[in-house]
Amino acid sequence: MGLKRRSKVNASFSMASMTDVIFLLLIFFMISSTVVIPNAIKVTLPQSQKQTAAKPLTRVTIDANLNYYVAFGKQREQKITFDQITPFLQSRYAKEPEMYVALYADETVPYKEIVKILNIANENKFKMVLITRPQK
Repeated sequence: MGLKRRSKVNASFSMASMTDVIFLLLIFFMISSTVVIPNAIKVTLPQSQKQTAAKPLTRVTIDANLNYYVAFGKQREQKITFDQITPFLQSRYAKEPEMYVALYADETVPYKEIVKILNIANENKFKMVLITRPQK
């Protein structure tokens, strides 16, 4: 019986297909990276010093339970509904057209609630200040 002896084929790895894959991945990432919109806007925040407010200040406060409070000057905060904020601010603005509205919002308050207050200020041309706490 004649067994034929098979010759060993020298198996070698071809890098051509691997370089094609790497080249295609490189093109994909180059194209997709130009489509990505950055998450943050770079802004230089103004510096502040300890100063006293020269103009009357009206405060709007939103607590963690989405309760609204308002106060004018050194008055104590009073709890109101959202619909009462605009008339309150308008009445204070009629007495003091140079007033600033300071918005105090708990860090857990949804952003849409803050935007509602900002819209009220924008519609009525109130000067708005967002109050934050200093970092520790």
